[in-house]
Amino acid sequence: MFFTGLMVKIFSKPQCVQCAMTQRTLDRQGVSYEVVDVSKDAVAAEQLQAWGYRQVPVVQVGEEHWSGFRPERLASIAANA
Repeated sequence: MFFTGLMVKIFSKPQCVQCAMTQRTLDRQGVSYEVVDVSKDAVAAEQLQAWGYRQVPVVQVGEEHWSGFRPERLASIAANA
């Protein structure tokens, strides 16, 4: 996986523990990202459903995306940033 130069988006909701963990991990690694609150953004919520996700966080890097707190994937982003 090579994520060099790609925008990172975290689809999140308030009070989401895994979302907060994902953001803290990227902060510690110095990775910039955009947070999209799917409780306030109906279009983003529909996109997650279209991708087949039912829970957050969903992390999108370029065309790749995954659900849940995935430290190994977050480390890969940082290693290639």
